[in-house]
Amino acid sequence: MMNESLKARRIAGKACFYLFALLIAFVVCVPFFWMLVTSLKSRGAIMSVPVEWLPKEPTLEAYRKLFSLPGFAGSVFNSFYLSVVCTVVRLVCAAMAAFALTKISFKGRELTFKIYVTALMIPVQITFIPLFIVMTKLHLTNSLNAFLMLQLFNAFAIFMLRQRMMTINNAYIEAAVIDGASMWKIFYRIMMPLCSGTLATLAILAFMDLWNDYLLPLVLLTDRAKYTLPLLLSTLSGQYKNQYNLMMAGSLVSILPILAVYICAQKYFKEGLTVGGVKG
Repeated sequence: MMNESLKARRIAGKACFYLFALLIAFVVCVPFFWMLVTSLKSRGAIMSVPVEWLPKEPTLEAYRKLFSLPGFAGSVFNSFYLSVVCTVVRLVCAAMAAFALTKISFKGRELTFKIYVTALMIPVQITFIPLFIVMTKLHLTNSLNAFLMLQLFNAFAIFMLRQRMMTINNAYIEAAVIDGASMWKIFYRIMMPLCSGTLATLAILAFMDLWNDYLLPLVLLTDRAKYTLPLLLSTLSGQYKNQYNLMMAGSLVSILPILAVYICAQKYFKEGLTVGGVKG
């Protein structure tokens, strides 16, 4: 009897948990549903009373107008270029730094890592003014390639990869050295494949960070032809501030690449996030 009562309580607990989870999922998904619905409405249907939760006459006019805006297609390309190329540069540089700080012994290694970690405590916003001054003197403002230089050092990525590499047994490296492998070959043939989960996690986070970045492009870019998607969408709040279907269509287009990247690499995401708990 006791076992049956305990089993019933467990079933009831699980049912309550799943109902609560479904409620949270519903609350989270409502804004995205409303964004999609609004983007498919005409301007007249947006202000209709009562509210149309499903458009009676769905239309893609907002999307057609969005892609016909001057510079919109170019801004999408600029965002893709920066997000993809800068993500690759960030991961490669961070992996090399983490490998050196983990598997190569040199004087001051621990001190160097502590300095890297200290950089995590500096708010990025306070670096914008000195960064703009430096980039201006180097004639790198208003250039998309200037963003690549800023990816050579990323303390968070280095920290995550170092924590993952600390869990890799040095026996792999010793066996490769005995076989005559160079440090470069050990790095990209052994260490990189073993860190694939962490690299996938960092790729998602880096892509999201770079795709959604608004402040840094705002500081460094002035030519409208070089605008990224967040910068261009911010201009819609002026001339097109009353065209909510257009603004919702732009917002939906901006989140689709992030969803696609996350769906493709989600199986590595949980594994990669756990490596930060490794004691170092």
